[in-house]
Order: sequence, then C-alpha cells, then structure tokens
Amino acid sequence: MHPREIAARDSAKPAIVMAPSGAMVTYGKLVDRSNRAGELFRSLGLQPGDGIAICMENHERYFELCWGAHDSGLYYTPISSRLRPSEVAYIVGDCNARVLVMSHALAEIASGLPGELLERIHCFMIDGTIEGFRPYEAALARMSGTPGAAAVQGAAMVYSSGTTGLPKGIEPPSLGLAIDQPTPLTSKLIELYGFDERTVYLSTAPLYHAAPLKFNSVVLATGGTTVILQKFDAELALASIERYRVTHSQWVPTMFIRILNLPEETRRRYDLSSQQVAIHAAAPCPPEVKERMLGWWGPVVYEYYSGSESVGMCAIGPREWLSHRGSVGKAVRGEMHILDEQGRALPPGEPGLVYFANAGQVQYHNDPEKTARAHNDRGWATIGDIGYVDAEGYLYLTDRRDYVIISGGVNIYPQEAESLLSLHPKVADVAVFGVPNQEFGEEVKAVVQPHSMADAGPALEQELIQYCRGQLSSIKCPKSVDFSAALPREPTGKLLKKKIRERYWPSGARK
Repeated sequence: MHPREIAARDSAKPAIVMAPSGAMVTYGKLVDRSNRAGELFRSLGLQPGDGIAICMENHERYFELCWGAHDSGLYYTPISSRLRPSEVAYIVGDCNARVLVMSHALAEIASGLPGELLERIHCFMIDGTIEGFRPYEAALARMSGTPGAAAVQGAAMVYSSGTTGLPKGIEPPSLGLAIDQPTPLTSKLIELYGFDERTVYLSTAPLYHAAPLKFNSVVLATGGTTVILQKFDAELALASIERYRVTHSQWVPTMFIRILNLPEETRRRYDLSSQQVAIHAAAPCPPEVKERMLGWWGPVVYEYYSGSESVGMCAIGPREWLSHRGSVGKAVRGEMHILDEQGRALPPGEPGLVYFANAGQVQYHNDPEKTARAHNDRGWATIGDIGYVDAEGYLYLTDRRDYVIISGGVNIYPQEAESLLSLHPKVADVAVFGVPNQEFGEEVKAVVQPHSMADAGPALEQELIQYCRGQLSSIKCPKSVDFSAALPREPTGKLLKKKIRERYWPSGARK
C-alpha cells in the first residue's frame, strides 16, 4: 500500500503518464522525488501536523508533492488553478500552510499574491520562477533522497464552499495510521473497483478536486499506472483509452454527454475494449444518458454517491442499475437515513435529507456553524442532498437542499427539469432554479446554452417549456427560459448554479 513497495520491485514501471504529451514518471522517479520533497519540507522545519499548499494545473510532478507530504505526516491542501490571487491567498492563509508550491504556468496568479504572504511562508515554483518564489527543482536537487521516518501518514485537506461564501477546509480525521496503512475509504475503493498492479486508470478531471486526488492516490498506492489528462477533451479521452489500454476510469455526467455528442464516426474510431470499470459520480446522471453509455460501453459503468466530506457512501453496479433505474445505490459505508426538516425518519418513497451514521463526522476548518449544520442531535452527518429510498434500500437523489424551489408552499426539485432539458437536441447545457415570484414566493426558471445561439429566442423558449410540460407536471416546468452563450462550470463539469442564480436574486434576497 505504498509506491515504495512497487519501486523496490520494478523501479521502471510507469506510475504517471500525462496525456496528450506522453510525459512519464516511473515508480522509481516518483519515490525518489517524493522522498526529496519530504526531506525538503522537513529541512524547512515542518513537523507532523503542519501543512503545505499546492496550486498547479494537472502536472506530472503533482503527486510527488502529495506523497512527500503524506510520508512526512503533513496536511496538503490542493488549490484550484482557476482561482484569483485573492482567493488563493485566502486558502493558503486559512489552512495555515507553511509551504506553497506553484507552477510557472500560473505565474500570473502567483504574481498577484500579496507580498506579506510570500514573505511569511516558503514559496517554490516549478518549471521556472518569478520574484518571491524559489526554484523548486534546484531545492530538490540539494536533498539526499533519504526516506523520512514519520510516525503517521499525512492527509489531504480539500476546500469546499462555506456558509459565508468563502471556501471552507474539510479537516480529515486524525487516524494516526502508518504511512503504508490504507484508510477505510481506500480499502472500500479497492474492494468495490478492484484496483491493483494491473490497473491502468484514466484520470479525466483536475487534480485539485477530492475524487481525482483520492482515486489517483489509491492507484499509485496499489501499483497501477495512472494516465492523467492535462485538460479534459472528449475525443482525447477516447483516444487515451485506446492508446494506453485503460482498464479503469472516472467521469462526471457532463463528460458522458460531451462524448455522446461526438459524431458517431468519431466515437466508433477508437478501440475501447480494454475497459473494465468506468466510474461516475459528482452529479446526478440523467437516466437516458446512462442507458446510452451502457448500450455503447457495455456493463462496465459503475456509480457511487459520496462527497468531499466522506461522511458515507452508496454504490451501484451496471446490472443493479438496470433493475433500479436512476438509483445511486445502497449504502456501502455508514448507515443511511432519510429525515425530514424536523429530524423525523421518512418512509420509502418520501424525499428528505440524506444522513449517514457510523461512517465518521465532518469537521469544517474554522467554521463551527457549518460543522453544526452538517449534523443532527444524534451525530449523524449530511452534506445537504435530498433523496428517497425504495423498499429495497436503494437511494434516489432528487436535488441539493439549497436548490429546492418552494413555490406556493410546494417543494419542487429542479433536477428533474434540468435532466429532461439536457436531452433536448437544441440544448448544449442548462441550469434550472427558483427566481422571485410576488404571489408564490418562487417560480421555476431555466437558463439554457443552446447548441446555436441563432436558435435563442421566444420560439425556442416556448418549445422547451412545452417539451417539459409533455413529460412533467406543469408545476415542475420552467415558467420562462433565458439563453446564454455559456454556463459557468468547473473543469470537472460541476455546474456553478449559484453564480447563475445570483443574477435573479438582488442583494442575496433569496430565503
């Protein structure tokens, strides 16, 4: 359960391959560099329990920093490469990082960081340097590469949105495990998906997100090879599956939609027969989209439901899903409970907040209010999703608590209309949410990115509204549709609905 074990047996085995560049890091090189990185951190006075921050694009040297921190008992905080300098500075300060590592590709962001921050901590830059940063490669070259002897392993502290609008760190549990011991989540992922030394894993998303960071780490701990897309591209992903004979991969529904939208000739061009497990998560997947993927790729499409907070987990395999269409599975970590807003248990078929017990609690760094909100009086934890279970205990998600529309006292879950509209042939992307209504409090609004802005206008608006009303109750359907040339999404495909919704709620007036 550590790259050192693999390097000792086969130092030339590929650990990391970047696509499309083909840059490769062997296990021998990964272990040598991570040993040196850990030694560098310790030479700067960092002790177990201290932290570093990493702000880079998908880069071949990303994981040597993670493993160097892991082996030194340090917390490591990945920071989005898409943030503004002030946002990066906030996270670096909030997580109490004593070291910041950036790449020269992000020099513009780095140059905007406040001088006080750069003077207070140790700052390094890869692939070149600017004022305030030291060259990382030169610092590493001065280290001997002697492995550290940390008493416990370090852990990632990722950041998510907070109640104040500022990101909040999710503090990992203090497990006190040795550096080669798997965490309970790692063991569960290996059990579910069979990661081992034969695995070739395609990583499609930015490494600063929790899932790609964790899954890549598991692959490297078990001796597989991880193929990391430098940036997601639908055809590149298919080409990489063929080129590297990928066995495992991870996706979000938006990526499925993008590869399904490729011309059929393009999709048929690539040999995808090496695939054994294609995992998706992060957002509800329209059932029609998943059915098309299963029809194309066969019974290799697996789904799980969890969150960066890791308070619990559900999972479902391809054959199970066909008999429980739309479900995200049964609980495989923790005991699942569906509760109403008063904390009362709800029967099968009734939607409520999804809670997990006995899988760990969540602690938000420097935010006791958000931490308290995530738990009930029994200590069960939720990440704010709403769903219901069927009689067999399979979970079906309806939406996020924060996105529920209350119109005339009726709860409306916009995910239904959003999933339906995403299948319309003229729709490239869509967001559905509540907007002010003087009589009913809120009404349903859709903002659509059409495949062609030439189609945008009253005629398409009415076509989409009628399309919804043909398949959903009218109360669930948009009363109006606006059009946009693009909707804001994370590189992972996560829709930044809050940014869109804020345009319609002056001064944050929404309840």
